Amino acid sequence: MLRRKPAFFVLILLLCINFSGCGAKGSPQPAPEPPKKKAFTINSEIPADVEYVKDVEFGKVGSRSLKMNIIRPRVQSAKPLPVIVWVHGGGWNSGSREDFIEVFSGFAQVGYLFASIEYRLSTEASFPAQIEDTKCAIRFLRAKAGDYGINPERIGIWGASAGGYLAAFAGVTGNTGEFEGTGGWSGFSSKVQAVCDWFGPADFTGSDGEAVNLIELLLGGSPFANRELARKASVTTYITGDDPPFFIMHGDNDTIVPLSQSRILYDTLKGAGVEANLQVVKGAGHGFAGVQDFEAVRDFFDRHLFK
Repeated sequence: MLRRKPAFFVLILLLCINFSGCGAKGSPQPAPEPPKKKAFTINSEIPADVEYVKDVEFGKVGSRSLKMNIIRPRVQSAKPLPVIVWVHGGGWNSGSREDFIEVFSGFAQVGYLFASIEYRLSTEASFPAQIEDTKCAIRFLRAKAGDYGINPERIGIWGASAGGYLAAFAGVTGNTGEFEGTGGWSGFSSKVQAVCDWFGPADFTGSDGEAVNLIELLLGGSPFANRELARKASVTTYITGDDPPFFIMHGDNDTIVPLSQSRILYDTLKGAGVEANLQVVKGAGHGFAGVQDFEAVRDFFDRHLFK
């Protein structure tokens, strides 16, 4: 369950129980220079130097509209902006693109367009609807790069818990042609250039922790009774050597999604030759607090999206 802390020390406790790629159109654009290093600020409201664009439709499945909220610098650089796509947590059956948007406005202040997306929850549709919606959002941003002043070759993705799983899944399936869905923008790639996963599950073939019932709702059945479905829905199934860099953060006291899940993800990535870093947050459960956590994420994306 999401739980708020004082404004300057916001705790993101997300989860209800709580490539290098380029667009299919256009020539490669140079990466922007990193902004002058400025301290990351955790805001309690949208600051004046940030523009907040709500309810941008990025796809449609049948009559179901899919939307994102965008925050970006109010005064844009002459160079195209790198992008961070945020995927909210909530056990795949709750949560919102509105959650903690004020906190994330700090990324717009340091030079990013930040897109917080929605996806169909497991109460509405089973796997793989959630990953299809996530990848549709990436394609939309790449297709609309000119409209939003963004660099289509510098898109990162980040999520926490259920959202961490979806971010990681998008990261390892950008080259597969799978799970693209029918939401729109089929002429564009869903590849990302960097992935940050906060305490998301990665391997359903040996699911443990307190989130098993949520996994069953996501899959539409027990991962223990249907091993092939569990394998198909596991991030680790799709890892190959051409996956983008990963930054994984996980608390060592997490009982909802155990640290072992991130260790499996990290070991599998490293075994395939993928650049990966696992940062264990000592004493943390399913979530952690502090500006240092956001600074670590910002540093990771700066290295890979401003390079």
